[in-house]
Amino acid sequence: MAKTKMRCLLLEIAIVILGFGTAACAGRAQLGSAPAAAQATQADTETNSSSAEVILSAAPLQESASESGIRRFANLKTIIPNRPRAEVSSYTVQPGDNLFLIAEKYNLKPESVLWGNYEVLRDNPQFLQPGQELVILPTDGVYYPWKAGDTLNGVANFFRVKAEDILNWPGNQLDLAAIDQEGEAQIEDGTWLIIPGGWRELRDWGPPAITRSNPAAAAYYGSGYCGSIYEGAIGTGFFIWPTSATYLSGYDYSPSLHPGIDIAGAVGNAIFAADSGVVVFAGWSEFGYGYLIVLDHGNGWQSAYAHLSAVGVTCGQSVGRGNVIGALGSSGNSSGPHLHFELRSEIYGKVNPWDYVSP
Repeated sequence: MAKTKMRCLLLEIAIVILGFGTAACAGRAQLGSAPAAAQATQADTETNSSSAEVILSAAPLQESASESGIRRFANLKTIIPNRPRAEVSSYTVQPGDNLFLIAEKYNLKPESVLWGNYEVLRDNPQFLQPGQELVILPTDGVYYPWKAGDTLNGVANFFRVKAEDILNWPGNQLDLAAIDQEGEAQIEDGTWLIIPGGWRELRDWGPPAITRSNPAAAAYYGSGYCGSIYEGAIGTGFFIWPTSATYLSGYDYSPSLHPGIDIAGAVGNAIFAADSGVVVFAGWSEFGYGYLIVLDHGNGWQSAYAHLSAVGVTCGQSVGRGNVIGALGSSGNSSGPHLHFELRSEIYGKVNPWDYVSP
């Protein structure tokens, strides 16, 4: 009896297990048939709607190996690189400008501003005035008007460059096909040429060497020249600061551009003799320096004081170091009151005053 009950219990368990297995199989069969049914339904829908419109699948496209890397995004802003100028431009001088500021603005040497504007500035920074129209070269060099009889090689040699530098500069727009067998170009008289890298001596418009033994050598320089031979005080060789203000107002010393220093001050401030000497120029200068005094110190040194408002000495007068000789001003080509002060040695030429005087 007990065995019969055990068998019946095992049979019931087997039936239960068999029921669950059947249900699971039916569920898997139902799930497997769903994609097929969906595909059939989709096919019917696409067939019925093909005459009306095309429905694009939103499913992601398969990417190739070459498309799966870093993507490049479109940039709607195009950046055009800056290119160097090849032709000249122009600039109007503004109040407060000076030669060095203008050169720095265009990344040029100050000499190139002068070399590009000889007709206006005559190699003299003191001639710079507001309102002037300046030629601005595209590169350091010289701006030169071609003259009848010029040769390309001759011009190139004068400015210390190669003829090819002038020919090949695009801003000159020279016809390379018109070069003759001797390498000369057919250039019309009056044509302005850019001489890239060109160089020449700048003219010094400051007072020349004037000695007490020959002061008449400065007769060309203006009505302030002295014509007689003088004797008088001899300098010590040690110089003092020539005015009351102790700072600059204008140009500092530059060997080729400005062979002196511009000391600040108010109109009428006293000007002192930097050392003892004899007056060899006292009066007006025709070369932009206005009222000018030059002292010969009798020991190979001279000192010059320019742009004065008044001259307090006369030709041939002996003066001692520290004596008042004139008054500060803004005469001649000057942008404002200051003293232009120079020192000249018969051995070294015009020297840097900072090496010999201090406030």
